[in-house]
Amino acid sequence: MSIKFPIVAVTGSSGAGTTTVMKSFQHIFRRDGIKAQVLEGDSMHRYDRMSMREQMKKEIASGNNHFSHFGPEANLLAELEGIFKTFGETGLGKYRKYIHDAAEGAEFKQEPGTFTPWQEMEPGADLLFYEGLHGAYVGNEANVAKHVDLLVGVVPIINLEWIQKLHRDQNMRGYSQDAVVDTILRRMPDYMKYICPQFSKTHVNFQRVPTVDTSNPFIAKDIPSADESMVVIRFANPKGIDFPYLISMLGGSMMTRPNTLVIPGGKMGLAMQLIFTPMILRLMDLKRRA
Repeated sequence: MSIKFPIVAVTGSSGAGTTTVMKSFQHIFRRDGIKAQVLEGDSMHRYDRMSMREQMKKEIASGNNHFSHFGPEANLLAELEGIFKTFGETGLGKYRKYIHDAAEGAEFKQEPGTFTPWQEMEPGADLLFYEGLHGAYVGNEANVAKHVDLLVGVVPIINLEWIQKLHRDQNMRGYSQDAVVDTILRRMPDYMKYICPQFSKTHVNFQRVPTVDTSNPFIAKDIPSADESMVVIRFANPKGIDFPYLISMLGGSMMTRPNTLVIPGGKMGLAMQLIFTPMILRLMDLKRRA
C-alpha cells in the first residue's frame, strides 16, 4: 500500500460487471479532478488471442483441459505485482493495452486480440486504477493484493454471471452457446481456486442477486435488469461506514448483518458514488498530507 501513490483495484471475472463499476469510478475521478492512470487486467494476459488458442491446444494435448485466463499460467502476475509496487513507490511504471475489437483496432492501428507495445506511464497521476481478474490475487507467483489501497469485488451470483457471459459472448462476439458453455466449464477449476478466494481479501464486495427466476441460465432470453435485482454490499471493515445515511439515501435498502447492506439493483450506481467518493477523497487527502 502507498500513501503518496495509492492504488484502487476492481476485481471480478469476465461477465461479472466490472466495467460498470469502472464507469462509476471514472465519474468520481472526472467530477473531483483526479488524474487516474488506468491499467486494464486484459493487458496483463500472457498470450494474445491467437497465441492463447495455440497454447490451449498444447495444454489439451498434454492432458490439461482446464487451461484458462483465470489461472496464473496464462497471466503475468509477477509483472502485475511489479507494476503495482513500482507505482506505489514512484507514481510511475509501464503499461500496455489489449485490443478488444475492430473499433479499438482502428484507433490503435492494430489487429483485435493483440497488445500495444509497453510504454512508460506519464508522470503526475494521482492514483493507479486497475480493473480485471486478479486485483486481489495472492499465490506462489505474486502477492498483488498487498499493494492495493482500495480493493473492490464485483461478484454476481453464479447463474447471473453465466447469463451475462452467454449473452455478451453470443451477441457481441458471435460465439455459439456451446462454445461459451465449453469456456465456462473449462475455466471452472481456476474460478474456484484463483478467483473466488480474492473476494475474501476485498474491502467492499458488490453482489447482484436477481429477483426473477434464473434457475436455468442456459435458456434465459434476456439478462435480468437492474430493477429486477437486489445488490448485496459487504464491507470487510464496517467501522466508519454511515449506514443510517446510506439507508436514508438509498430507498428500499436494509441491513442484513452488521457489515452488510442490501439495496435495490437500480440504486447500485448511486450507492457506489456515496460509498466510494469519501474513500477516494480520503486517499487524496492522505496523499496531499504526505
